[in-house]
Amino acid sequence: MADLHLSGISKSFGSARAVEPLDLSVTDGAFVTLLGPSGCGKTTILRMVAGIATPDAGEIRIGGRRVDGLPPEARNVGLVFQSYALFPHMTVAQNVGFGLRMRRIARAAAAPRIAAALDLVDLGHLAARYPRELSGGQQQRVALARALVIEPDLLLLDEPLSNLDAKLRDQLREDLRALTDRLGVTTIYVTHDQSEAMALSDRILVMRAGRIVEDGAPEALYRRPRTRFTAEFLGQTNVVPVVHRAGRTILPWGEALPAVAFGVDAGHVSIRPEDIALIPTTQGQARVTARTFLGAAVEYRVVLGDSVLRVRETGSGVPLLPEVTDVTLSLRVPPHPLAEVAAVPEAADPGRPVAGSDAPESAAAE
Repeated sequence: MADLHLSGISKSFGSARAVEPLDLSVTDGAFVTLLGPSGCGKTTILRMVAGIATPDAGEIRIGGRRVDGLPPEARNVGLVFQSYALFPHMTVAQNVGFGLRMRRIARAAAAPRIAAALDLVDLGHLAARYPRELSGGQQQRVALARALVIEPDLLLLDEPLSNLDAKLRDQLREDLRALTDRLGVTTIYVTHDQSEAMALSDRILVMRAGRIVEDGAPEALYRRPRTRFTAEFLGQTNVVPVVHRAGRTILPWGEALPAVAFGVDAGHVSIRPEDIALIPTTQGQARVTARTFLGAAVEYRVVLGDSVLRVRETGSGVPLLPEVTDVTLSLRVPPHPLAEVAAVPEAADPGRPVAGSDAPESAAAE
């Protein structure tokens, strides 16, 4: 295992800047996720660390050793692709042992390492099968075993669960985190899936337009985002304007809170759907106009003046409100401030969208 340090790295494809100059440090044994929309540069960073792409500038150090001038095989990193990239003509054992062959490890020495890697992912009994004889989840495990068998200093995962169905993805997500914890391997994970990022990570780097927008623990980013982009990208939220008056902060439905409860000088606040309570009443200032039953939760569309809010009620005992119901709103927890100026720094192009909208797609960047 080893730590990772990026200093001033950047990357362009022609006139398109995929990664703006950035610095990044990951401590030994940490599980860090690069999270962002398509085209934000997260996979480009992963490819530069792996040696598949060359940075235009900057340094990459793994375990204190500078590696940006080295070929991929000299960096001792394990890489798992979204497509798994298994060789169809090789057995499971041969696929797992491919990296050892490239390192000229003798067959006698490689055999026990291959067996141990397959046991790690519970596939030892399938060593003689071919990829076409495996399920998607089993293929993903083979790709993971192939990355681990070389005993990497750094494990790089590029959306490895995105091709799986939802139930299997949830199971393998738990298995993956348990495995990396057991091995203590430093892991960099790339995804656009917010739930994956929050479930797996010690730390999340939210990216947009080639930049790191925010950096922090999952709970902190979800509960206390500093920018509108993070608040809206990391799950659902309601970004609403507030008015400050005489030491109180007035929410759009009239509820007043002490300004010190969540900060001052914020023109907007982020309120998660689960943090709003609905109270049916004939004197309500808002109206439920639609509902979606999700089993463990019910989501409501609530119209308040010119605004539309999302509200989520959870629990099996929560009654279902009719789709046309007048309600009053009440806050369950203090909201989190989002200053109007807390926008993502933009590139030189003045036509770029403002914070909170999707970043432009870039096939080169991803």
